[in-house]
Amino acid sequence: MFGFEVAVKWGIALSNRQNNFASKIRIFDTTLRDGEQTPGVSLTPEKKVLIAKRLDELGVDVIEAGFAAASEGEMEALKLIAKENLRAEVCSFARGVRSDIDAAIKCDVDSIFLVIPASDIHIEHKLRKSREEVLKIIGDCTEYAKDHGLIVEFGPEDATRSDIKFLKETIRVALSAGADRITPPDTVGVLTPERSYNFFSELKRDFPNVVFGVHCHDDFGLAVANTLAALRAGVEEAHVTVNGLGERAGNAALEEVVVALKLQYNVSTRVRTELLYDTSLLVSRLTGIPVQPNKAIVGENAFVHESGIHTHAILADPSTYEAIPPEIVGRVRRLVVGKHAGSHGIRAALEEMGLHPTEDQLKEIFQRVKALGDKGKRVTDADLKAIAESVMGIPSIQPIKLEELTVVTGDHVTPTASVRLNFNGKVLIEAATGVGPVDAAMNAIRKAILAIEPIRLDEYHVNAITGGTDAVVEVIVKLSKGDRIVTAMGVHEDIVMASVKAMISGMNLLVANNK
Repeated sequence: MFGFEVAVKWGIALSNRQNNFASKIRIFDTTLRDGEQTPGVSLTPEKKVLIAKRLDELGVDVIEAGFAAASEGEMEALKLIAKENLRAEVCSFARGVRSDIDAAIKCDVDSIFLVIPASDIHIEHKLRKSREEVLKIIGDCTEYAKDHGLIVEFGPEDATRSDIKFLKETIRVALSAGADRITPPDTVGVLTPERSYNFFSELKRDFPNVVFGVHCHDDFGLAVANTLAALRAGVEEAHVTVNGLGERAGNAALEEVVVALKLQYNVSTRVRTELLYDTSLLVSRLTGIPVQPNKAIVGENAFVHESGIHTHAILADPSTYEAIPPEIVGRVRRLVVGKHAGSHGIRAALEEMGLHPTEDQLKEIFQRVKALGDKGKRVTDADLKAIAESVMGIPSIQPIKLEELTVVTGDHVTPTASVRLNFNGKVLIEAATGVGPVDAAMNAIRKAILAIEPIRLDEYHVNAITGGTDAVVEVIVKLSKGDRIVTAMGVHEDIVMASVKAMISGMNLLVANNK
């Protein structure tokens, strides 16, 4: 039996002793509402539609697409998403005021997440009302929404810091008024996994026939663990965001919750896990919030191996250092080179490029890679290829050559670039615009090459090596073509030229055939 399967079965056997998982776990995605509350994020209606359609393809059960009463743009986005006829339930956030519910009704959404404070801290300092007034608001708003045909998911805000007796009273009032689901939010992330399990176990015991959800924030870094603990207690629905986006420290990450359920607990959801990585990339690009490299599941380094000890074992049996098969989440395994690399990993990387050095040549390449790493340099795939070609005496193959680049930019001018490339003797000429000169130049190059090679720019990083306005700039790009991923670097005093050099270097690596 494959080592990974043994580990998973052993983990399931141990963890299932105290599990009361529901027969069906619903995934409530709040990327477009709570996730958009991430500082610096503001999505246009068009971008929200793109993300909503991807979430629907991914397989989430509910999409909280925004807060209808927040702005005209929010209302427009919700209306557009509601018209898409998605499989998922489309939901709007609403406070305990009729105008919020009316705004949701105008958008023709399926449901509302009706959030009304339940803790004394919020009741006294935010609402400035009494408990009795809060109970009346809950009943009136729930009844009003139900009378207008909406599914109501009631969220007693700051539930985990509320008086438990009063919290249960808010739930009873909401249910009596017709609420369909109850989700007590851990608004400031104060739960621990033990408290989460006990908290939701008590609610499920007192309200056995009610569908509960769990909504956790990551202030203590426990959002995913607390969500899983609640689900183990019998909660039927998990509120999550792609990449763990959200205000302050963020929310429970969709990808982590879903994969943990699938592989650690053998609990399935509707989510198509093979689409998780592409969904993460889309959300990161449209929100402008990069994913930290070492983030579980979707981080750049999640399935990357450099250490010689690790790569040697990975090549023999991937389960030695991978608890998650990368293909399950739409990823591919990558071996990279650097000061910690071993000869087995370097040979494997070179063979993927079509290079087959002798043992002596491999030793020389290995030493040069180590020396470069010891100088604090990042060794890209393009660097490795150049080192290998030098050691092996192979002429450097550059199928793509830059013959001419013109960039126009200014205060009242749309940044525009025109490029002339030579691709194996064929001249390619293209022009493109962008948000700036770098974007315009990169777009022109991609436009020229895409007609022949399906190469995608996945990541772009820039660093100033020296100080001052004339600083030398280092640009690192990650490109992909199918399942193959490469990194390349460009260094120049001009950021546009550094970017172009990196782009063309990476493209040459993907299209060159040294076999």
